Amino acid sequence: MSLHERPRVTTPPPAIPDTGIRGAIRRHPMLWFFAGAMLLSWLAWTPYILSETGLGVLDFRFPALLGTTQFLGVLPGAYLGPITAAFLVTVATEGREGIRQWVGRLTKWRVSWRWYAGIILGVPAALILATLPLSGGDIRFPSATVVAAYLPMLLIQIVTTGLSEEPGWRDFALPRLQDRFGPLVGTLILGPLWGVWHLPLFFSEWGGYPHISALGIAEFVLAATTISLVITWVFNRTGESMPMALLLHVGINSFASLAASDMFPTIDFDHAGASRISLIASSVVAVILLITTRGRLGYQPKPVAPTLPDQRLPKVPA
Repeated sequence: MSLHERPRVTTPPPAIPDTGIRGAIRRHPMLWFFAGAMLLSWLAWTPYILSETGLGVLDFRFPALLGTTQFLGVLPGAYLGPITAAFLVTVATEGREGIRQWVGRLTKWRVSWRWYAGIILGVPAALILATLPLSGGDIRFPSATVVAAYLPMLLIQIVTTGLSEEPGWRDFALPRLQDRFGPLVGTLILGPLWGVWHLPLFFSEWGGYPHISALGIAEFVLAATTISLVITWVFNRTGESMPMALLLHVGINSFASLAASDMFPTIDFDHAGASRISLIASSVVAVILLITTRGRLGYQPKPVAPTLPDQRLPKVPA
């Protein structure tokens, strides 16, 4: 090289601005996730809601599997919505690294056994305490059949309800909402949207149609919000372990669908009754957690990488 020549510095090509759908998703990932989760599930649920298992507009009935039409009518839409929207938005915004983190939280089983014991035993205990005043103290010991079926029911609920919903709501949405708005506000955004996602199902056998009311729907959405506060605390305290969030979610469902009516025969555990008891129990626990954690719900902000000084090459005089 001649002494009078400037050294050649290779500069990266200018970044290509995001355009089209991918660019829109990167600018508003949460909007696309929530809209996608709602739209995909609601479209898939439409035949179930319009059939004789719902509004009766269509002259056919979904067949029952294991005693319920929900396996064929509800489960496909539940799987199609949140998990698909979470996957597509993650691919568009964070690529392979985002998918790795998403799957990593979902498979984080290695937490202390105390969390497993606390959730498996604590959820029924909280629901029993919330139900006792409503039953006037009339409680029965669960039958041997119910006790033997409880853990298998948890496993079934994990494969159906848990894995169809939580990879979207808690694995994808919660970390992003917490980082942007904080744990309390982020959960207060997520909880009602999670509840509203279920709204079309109230016009089917899932929601007890035609015996539904605006109060019952409101109680369900409020219960989804208060339950979300408790799940957020468990999720954060276990180092973002999705299995623990799954276990808490399905523990509530399993008790309501299997053990509650056996232990409290004087209470009608229809959909509205189960929502009301879940709302009472989760509200008490959520208030305690908010007070003891001062609204932080176990959240630890992720460390921000330090900004390196400018490492540009010095200019060489001509």
